[in-house]
Amino acid sequence: MINSIAIAETGLQGYEQALQTISNNTANMNTPGFKGSTSEFADLAFGGGATGDGGNSFGQPGFGLKTLGTSTDFSQGQMQTTSNPLDIAVNGEGYFITKDDKGNVHYTKDGEFKFDSSGTLVSTTSGEKVMGLDSGGALVAISINGLQTNAPHVTSAISFSGVLSTGQTSDTISGISVIDAAGTTHTLSAQFTPVSGSTTNWTVTLLDGTTTVGTATLSFSTTGSPTGTTKLAYTYTPSGGTAMPLTLDFSSGVTSFNAGSSSTLAVSTQDGYALGTLTGETFDSTGTLQLAYSNGQKVKNQQLALAQFDSPDQVAVAANNSFSAVGSKPWRVGVAGSGIFGSLTSNEVEGSNVDLSREFSNLVIMQRGYQACSEVVTTASDMLTALFGMMPK
Repeated sequence: MINSIAIAETGLQGYEQALQTISNNTANMNTPGFKGSTSEFADLAFGGGATGDGGNSFGQPGFGLKTLGTSTDFSQGQMQTTSNPLDIAVNGEGYFITKDDKGNVHYTKDGEFKFDSSGTLVSTTSGEKVMGLDSGGALVAISINGLQTNAPHVTSAISFSGVLSTGQTSDTISGISVIDAAGTTHTLSAQFTPVSGSTTNWTVTLLDGTTTVGTATLSFSTTGSPTGTTKLAYTYTPSGGTAMPLTLDFSSGVTSFNAGSSSTLAVSTQDGYALGTLTGETFDSTGTLQLAYSNGQKVKNQQLALAQFDSPDQVAVAANNSFSAVGSKPWRVGVAGSGIFGSLTSNEVEGSNVDLSREFSNLVIMQRGYQACSEVVTTASDMLTALFGMMPK
């Protein structure tokens, strides 16, 4: 009877641990990047007993339930949209790599990230630094320190498009913005005047207010297409600044014919821009940091690192939605979109992979198992009571 109670007790202990596992899974059903676990059991080794023909053992009731521990479900959770452009989800294989202040490396599917006060990308959950890969393949922290501004770029080329009408005695395009080396914007104008006695040649005068910057000649064929030199060169010296070469480009999208007073010639692009301040950060599908600036420029920077294990035996559960590596075989490291690694999506995080319906089903099963084992204990106790009642007084 005592053995029966002891055996049933192993079942009670095992089902209690399984209940803890179910409880932990259920509690983390909304935890980003959480991977659910399942309790695993085995029967305890049999005691000695008689052996019959064919090697079969008889008279071996067993010693009860052995609780092996838990196994982790590494399947992907459902993607959830967020409002943070630095939140990232991995579609496919790959875990983000983080490193704490002591240099310990962890791996996580929780892609909730932010830049801290020093400009370093960290996990919102753990505060650990998020790792990227440098050109040599080494793990480095991702930082925007020193990247809060984008240097100005001097205007060197101004492109035009549209129709220059030969029906006009002159045409002036005003409001042409150019940027000098200091990032200051200057407004110029271009005046088009037909060369005397010609309907295909124009004098193009570049003006800074009423001051002439320079003149050049623009020619068209009889069919209206630019001919000869279509990129007119000037040298502009801003007041108090240094000389800057400028090219007015009429080589594409420009025609000339008699359209009356309906000239549509205008600036299409210019390659200069002023000083810009950082306005936004996000990551593309390859994990490359994209920085946006107030001057309209977008700059690519560092690239996130991803890691992947070959066997669950290489993984140990750590705190803060992360895992650590165990064993002598290292995890494979790379970048999104290459090799075995999946792609990344910003404004998303991977949710928990806990299946609530499965957890509730397991809860019922474990409850019934626990109840059955407790009934065994009760029955054995009753039998012991009856046995003791048979003893002579």
